[in-house]
Amino acid sequence: MQSNRNNSLDPISIGNWGWSYFLDRTTQALSVFQARPYSIDNDFLVKESVFGSSSNPKKVILETWGLKTDKIRQARCACLQAGEITSVMNLVISPSYNYDLPFFGADFVTLKNGHLIALDLQPALKDDIIHTKYFLPKLKSIHANWQSKLPSGGDIPSDAQQYFSPGFLWSRIPLNEEGDKLISQIIKPAFDEYLNFFLDLVGNAKTISKERSLKLLNGQRKYMRYRAEKDPARGMLRGFFGNSWTESYINNILFDLQ
Repeated sequence: MQSNRNNSLDPISIGNWGWSYFLDRTTQALSVFQARPYSIDNDFLVKESVFGSSSNPKKVILETWGLKTDKIRQARCACLQAGEITSVMNLVISPSYNYDLPFFGADFVTLKNGHLIALDLQPALKDDIIHTKYFLPKLKSIHANWQSKLPSGGDIPSDAQQYFSPGFLWSRIPLNEEGDKLISQIIKPAFDEYLNFFLDLVGNAKTISKERSLKLLNGQRKYMRYRAEKDPARGMLRGFFGNSWTESYINNILFDLQ
């Protein structure tokens, strides 16, 4: 089916995309902030391909949603559906560096062996108490409530730990009725609470000094460079869409502040 999306704020048109609830909630929650489309070239708004054997080809579609506001430099979501099972949501909300705010990040992935769930408010300056004191205490409390109800996602790579907060919600969920129940009863309300808390921070944020802004900008750039270099979806995207398109997408759309 041909997509009718003309800009990044137009609704995602992937009919069977598995994570639509979460982007719908994000879109609804951000609507109060006078959102404007984030500039994304047409080649990245919608991208389609096929994979599998010639006798049994399967469709893959990737659509990118995005916006900006006065306090949010970029909110964007990569939405991918490949065949009947593989489904990806990679959502990052990047605040303006004129406000002392963390990133909001949600990576939800469905593969044939289960669901991967990652949710966090990620600090741009993890060791800076001025940056973290406004959100870490409450975030830790929110995390403790929901993580206790979920299986662990396993160890976090040591080089990645500096980019996650102590409130990082991380789980591997089975691809069965038990997993569906966990998503419905735990992941959905956990996502809502993380997002609402983040947007409360955004709503209450005040502009900071130029010197402080430059420090935040450097921290945000470091985070973006790391995410671009270590993006775990790179191999999958290359397989679907080729190397050149993938590198441009990762560096110029997903993590464009480097």
